[in-house]
Amino acid sequence: MDDDLIDSDGLSLSRKSRLPGAGFFYPDSLDEDYADRRAREAIEGAATVVVADGDADGLASVALLRERYDAALDVAPFEESLAARTDPQLDDEAEEDGEDSSVGLVTASPHSLSDALERVAEYADPGVDVYVCDLCPDDESITEVVDAVVDCAGRVRWFDHHQWDDDVAAAVRDAGVDLVVGESDEECTADVTLRSLDVDFPDHLVDLAAVTRDHDLWIKEDPRSDDLADYAHWAGAEEYVTVVGRYGPALPAPVVDYLDHRRVEKEQLIEAAVDRAEMRSVGPWTVGVTYGRCSQNEVAEALRERGADAAVVVKPAGSASIRGSEGFERAHEVAALVNGGGHPRAAGCKPDIYEDMLDYAHHWTTEGYATRQVILAAFERVAEDAERADEADEADDADEN
Repeated sequence: MDDDLIDSDGLSLSRKSRLPGAGFFYPDSLDEDYADRRAREAIEGAATVVVADGDADGLASVALLRERYDAALDVAPFEESLAARTDPQLDDEAEEDGEDSSVGLVTASPHSLSDALERVAEYADPGVDVYVCDLCPDDESITEVVDAVVDCAGRVRWFDHHQWDDDVAAAVRDAGVDLVVGESDEECTADVTLRSLDVDFPDHLVDLAAVTRDHDLWIKEDPRSDDLADYAHWAGAEEYVTVVGRYGPALPAPVVDYLDHRRVEKEQLIEAAVDRAEMRSVGPWTVGVTYGRCSQNEVAEALRERGADAAVVVKPAGSASIRGSEGFERAHEVAALVNGGGHPRAAGCKPDIYEDMLDYAHHWTTEGYATRQVILAAFERVAEDAERADEADEADDADEN
């Protein structure tokens, strides 16, 4: 296949917003080979290994751990690379294989957590400290690979803030893991990491945890949280960890310039998604539904300003983000019905409805019609469950009176 067919840089904004990025079209086998190679490089020889979600919260936790072990990388090469990305007269000579930290980082998603832990068990030196940050396993099947990690590690600590199933949490603890789970609607994982480590962290890292919480829990009271969210999304994991570990949420000028450069197109993609949105009444809620490659938080905020209690942003890759508000705190319940999970006001999912590329072709040309219908049906089920629960409460109150 011609590489130009999956290179979205030359597409019009309208087409780019409807199609996934080039990485979507790479076979899983290539991704797995690359992930295995990168994980092995990070794990072998490391004194400490961290498996973390690659978002702002997970990576902030890694920055705290590298501070704890005095293992931060030199920030200068990353700043030089950032400057080159916005100045055509400079050469970006950043190399993929740069300096290594003694705290190795393996990024993972909830769906790849088991694979990441298997790589730790296979490649880690005996007796290493292992941390898992900002990841919640779906079920107790994770315990087999957790046992393997515990067997090779000196100790295993797990920091998170998602809503854990009680049996899964008990199984992980029984395997010998020091599991700390914060309140999902009060703390982010960086908060949990900060309070769980016996370290007097510098002020800029305390601030980093606070601003990360503002983004991750969708509080949106600190404007710096948008900067962290965008930077974590656009930067490589090692770059983000190194820069925020050095500066906290007060990002340096090269990062600010880079964000300004990238946000021109970002705002255009947000506008396209908002323009496509439809408002649907589901039970007592107004749900804004849209489609596109865009920043889901900003789109959800725009839909909320238009009167939506909840927002659904369906992505070209087939996944979707569900965002709530004070009027809707059941996003995780909806997501759980469509192969996902998360928090009361912020969740994600990927309905299991794609059998082949024809299904994806339909997805792109109909702006996610099937996915939107499946998720709206999940909203209907949650609304029905909520109504039945209210009726039961009313009946109980009547009996008491």
